[in-house]
Amino acid sequence: MPLAVLADWLHWGALPIFILAALAIVPLAGIMGESTERLAARLGAGIGGLLNATFGNAAELILAFVALARGLDQVVQASLTGSILGNALLVLGLAILSGGFRRERQTFDRSAAGVGSTLLVLAAIGLMVPAAFHWAAEGARARGAVGQNEEVELEHGLSLAIAIVLFTVYVLSLLFSLRTHRHLYRGSTVDAPGPPRGSLRSTVIMLIASAALVAWMSEILVGVVEEASHVLGLTPIFVGVVVVALVGNAAEHSTAVLMAVRNKMDLAMNIAIGSSIQIALFVAPLLVFASYGVGPQPMDLRFSPFEVLAVGMAVVVVHMVAQDGESNWLEGALLVAVYLILAVAFYFLP
Repeated sequence: MPLAVLADWLHWGALPIFILAALAIVPLAGIMGESTERLAARLGAGIGGLLNATFGNAAELILAFVALARGLDQVVQASLTGSILGNALLVLGLAILSGGFRRERQTFDRSAAGVGSTLLVLAAIGLMVPAAFHWAAEGARARGAVGQNEEVELEHGLSLAIAIVLFTVYVLSLLFSLRTHRHLYRGSTVDAPGPPRGSLRSTVIMLIASAALVAWMSEILVGVVEEASHVLGLTPIFVGVVVVALVGNAAEHSTAVLMAVRNKMDLAMNIAIGSSIQIALFVAPLLVFASYGVGPQPMDLRFSPFEVLAVGMAVVVVHMVAQDGESNWLEGALLVAVYLILAVAFYFLP
């Protein structure tokens, strides 16, 4: 982190600044994950997984807010796609692979996982509809039924309406998991958390301090992301989907894998799938709302066709893994393989 600050101050160049800021965010996100793990040990698998997903996504949210304020909507949308794919495929895959490596199988609550995968289906629909609407609106504009400015306004209005629906569903999912059906998210006896470490006050201080430092590093990283991607010969969408998302997902990577290794699969599933749900149903709508105040122009939910296709495929694969209530290391390897295939595709995407 000091090197990132020094590099930015002395103008060492976009690539060194980007690399140092990214490397600084990873351990800071890990500290945030460790702090929320302590809170999870006090509150159980359901609330603990929610807290871990929330603070684990804080890095992505901060990165997205900074990019949004700079008008980098494409980078923001790409980072949202990358976070959904990274959590649902890479984080969950690594967790299942690591946890099942020395075990024949691991079990988790099928009902809770099924609800999570269903919410992911809704998230995929929320991304597909704006893309389909844009295709229909393009046809209407070609026929002269609407002008370009009117088309843009219609797409912004649709995105805002969908964002309200997605945000409402997220609130309802919280009511479901924390009140009416919280018994589904308590975890099994093997999932029972260990004794909490450290005081509540030190944990909260740790969270606040690490979040503030992540915000600082994010400001530095986003400031050079376009120039650094040009130097590396990478497209902004690949940097957003893969590089920025991997940096922001560090907390989920470490904590979800650790929980799976300890055979706490309910908590690992809650973290990985819950993080994807939060990105799609909470972070994305929140960024749409915020874009009306902090961005140079409103952000819409019209993702590229390949991004929509990638999210749709990820949702299908996760649903297949979650539906039987048990996992093995091969399923984890398959999830990671799907992520690598999509990452390579985004690399070659023009």
